[in-house]
Amino acid sequence: MPPGVTDPEELAAWLRLLETPQVGRLAARRLLAAFGSPQAVLEASVAARRAVVGQAAAAALAVAPVGICALVQSTVDWLACVQGSPRSVLTLADANYPALLLESADPPLLLYALGRIDLLQSPSVAVVGSRDATPQGKDNARAFASHISQAGLTIVSGLALGIDGAAHEGAMEGRGSTIAVVGTGLDRVYPRRHHDLARRIAESGLLISEYALGTPPLAHHFPQRNRIISGLARATLVVEATLQSGSLITARLALESGRDVYAVPGSIHAPQSRGCHSLIKQGAKLVESAQDVLEEFDLPVMILKPTDSAGTASATAVNPTEAASNPQTKEVQRVLDAMGYDPVGLDALIDRTGCSAPELNVRLLDLELNGQVARLPGQLFQRLGRG
Repeated sequence: MPPGVTDPEELAAWLRLLETPQVGRLAARRLLAAFGSPQAVLEASVAARRAVVGQAAAAALAVAPVGICALVQSTVDWLACVQGSPRSVLTLADANYPALLLESADPPLLLYALGRIDLLQSPSVAVVGSRDATPQGKDNARAFASHISQAGLTIVSGLALGIDGAAHEGAMEGRGSTIAVVGTGLDRVYPRRHHDLARRIAESGLLISEYALGTPPLAHHFPQRNRIISGLARATLVVEATLQSGSLITARLALESGRDVYAVPGSIHAPQSRGCHSLIKQGAKLVESAQDVLEEFDLPVMILKPTDSAGTASATAVNPTEAASNPQTKEVQRVLDAMGYDPVGLDALIDRTGCSAPELNVRLLDLELNGQVARLPGQLFQRLGRG
């Protein structure tokens, strides 16, 4: 038998309970605790429901919401589709519902799933961070996720631009795969530019949502879905985050649930590092490599080649003997050394290196094309990795 809700009448009862206006998650949970099932909730009298959740919610359930029949039918059709990845709708009582999420303060009553639901039971790490990530931040997220996944752990993130997308990409390079928790119905993809990424995750990983099919990307859904991200994972790693980042919500929820929180430090001048530094001040563990995370899971420490800050082998490392005998390589290294790892402007580099502006621009262009330097807004440059 397929996992999750398969009976149309049971599915209709669940959808009516959860999609009725004035009946929020807390009220629905109280009603289920009192009556045992959504069918029993709907069959109860208004007076009986009122004793549990008050008059407004009790009365609202007496009338079927507008469009509920169409929603039930579209969901039945979606579940019946045999093309593509497996589809299911899991309830709190389903054996496939993630055990770790059940332990969180506010587990969703219904989970829509597209892909490998076995991943819901696998040990996992949430990797989150800024949508407006730096090139280095995205490289770090992908590298951390790749190595953690290679060790057999599942990477959980939110399919957003920036750190989330890079984490999903890295996770699919390893053997642990990835779970994307989205803030829309599973028949939609947001942001649109992640359509191909979502397709690949559905094929080899898992997409999940608590929102009914057809639900658009509403702003308040994304902070809410963060509780699912933290609830699914044994630990949360924040790669880059401003002080106003939604990633800090995910980290706070993880801490409140007694889960581990890790943070990658960055430049004291970068806004994207301040959220991570704030978490470290509050007790999050500072991590410099994927090995720091794996050690906390009592997993074998991987033997890696010379690495960058996230634990990835550097493709640009230069043999010291060769560097000493190659004037061009020495000049490149001199520019890299002058850059450090903070964003820096052209004028500052001219002062530090003594090079002319035209000469320095040539060096920077070469480094950019080689993937060693990123060009940032505001005529700033940043060195990538620590090769």
